[in-house]
Amino acid sequence: MRIVINIFLILLIGLLAYMLYSSIKEPIAFGEEKQRRKAAVVQSLENIRTTQELYFKMTGEYAPTFDVLINAMKNDSIPFEKLTEDPDDPTNTEKFIRSVTYTAASDSLNSLGIDLANLSKVPFTENKDFSIEADTVEYQSTNVWVTEVGTKWKDFMGEYSDPKYAKYDSKYDPNVTIKFGDMNKPSLAGSWNR
Repeated sequence: MRIVINIFLILLIGLLAYMLYSSIKEPIAFGEEKQRRKAAVVQSLENIRTTQELYFKMTGEYAPTFDVLINAMKNDSIPFEKLTEDPDDPTNTEKFIRSVTYTAASDSLNSLGIDLANLSKVPFTENKDFSIEADTVEYQSTNVWVTEVGTKWKDFMGEYSDPKYAKYDSKYDPNVTIKFGDMNKPSLAGSWNR
């Protein structure tokens, strides 16, 4: 009888140790994976934001679709304006010569390490694209261009997309969108900074 009780106690201790290990392992694994995936998605959003800023510099508006954005980046050039003093009149500093040079947008993006082929793709998904919008809105009595690009956390969190993981992080909601920009006001701020 004593042997049976000892075996039962050993099994119970083993079970309790496993439960304790599991309860500690899961939140740590969630936190590490969340940070890893978030970093990749934020990097992608920052690349898209840079590309949208270049598109705006080229056209004066934001691209409403990835097809328009990528096509422009592959085929168009970015203007760079340079002001220099008039060499014919060195005493008058108010006279300048304005010169504009153009650089291929694709060359600028390549130097920044931005891959146009995968620009629209959400990391950790099977070819899911970020949502993208652009339009004009009236802001402080002026029509301004706005854009918004993002994806929901559940799209790239894989096995951790279940709302039950919010118990490990009170700010985690898989149905919230991680994004930059705002369709209601001129802002390119990222939601990951909040």
